[in-house]
Amino acid sequence: MSMSKKVVSRGKNKQGSSTSRILTLPVLAIAGWLTTILPNVAIAASYSNDYSVCAGRLVKVGVTAEAASQGCATALRPRDLAACVVKIEKQTQIAATDALSSCGKARRPEELATCVVGVSSSTQEAVNPAALDYCGRSLLPVRFGQCVVGLRSQIDLPPTQALDTCISASDSVIGASSSSTPPTIIPAGSSPSIETTPFPTQPIIPRQPGTN
Repeated sequence: MSMSKKVVSRGKNKQGSSTSRILTLPVLAIAGWLTTILPNVAIAASYSNDYSVCAGRLVKVGVTAEAASQGCATALRPRDLAACVVKIEKQTQIAATDALSSCGKARRPEELATCVVGVSSSTQEAVNPAALDYCGRSLLPVRFGQCVVGLRSQIDLPPTQALDTCISASDSVIGASSSSTPPTIIPAGSSPSIETTPFPTQPIIPRQPGTN
């Protein structure tokens, strides 16, 4: 009776070990497959960066693949470049292909877009190509756009005259601020150094003995 129990027990142990081996092999195979796949997934995810976002947004608004790749590759801030082009294309009648060149040359593309949109709305889209040119020329595009919009809101100025007036004023302000000498700042707790001329001193003559 005891021998039969041992035989049964050994049979069960062999069956259990074979089952565990069968289950272990697929697990090891899956683990090896994941080890191969995961690094590739991580590498692919790392390329979802600013350049990818830039190219995708530009292509969606009608920019050719070649122009989008060239513009995004040369941009210092690809996301800002794409945001500039998309904003101008969505809020004005200017084509994305025309906006791409100006946005690519701008130091602050988003400020350029704000300027172009403001000027275009103020002039009822009458000076769209000129808006790109003038806003691109100004070193302070937001201020320039505010100047054009503000003057035309109170004065009946032709669009071109308003653009010329504001661009001249903008250049004058920038020239004056760059040529002015910054004030000297004295740190707190210190006093400015003042050069003083020492008073002349008379030589001391030794007294002779016996003299008053």
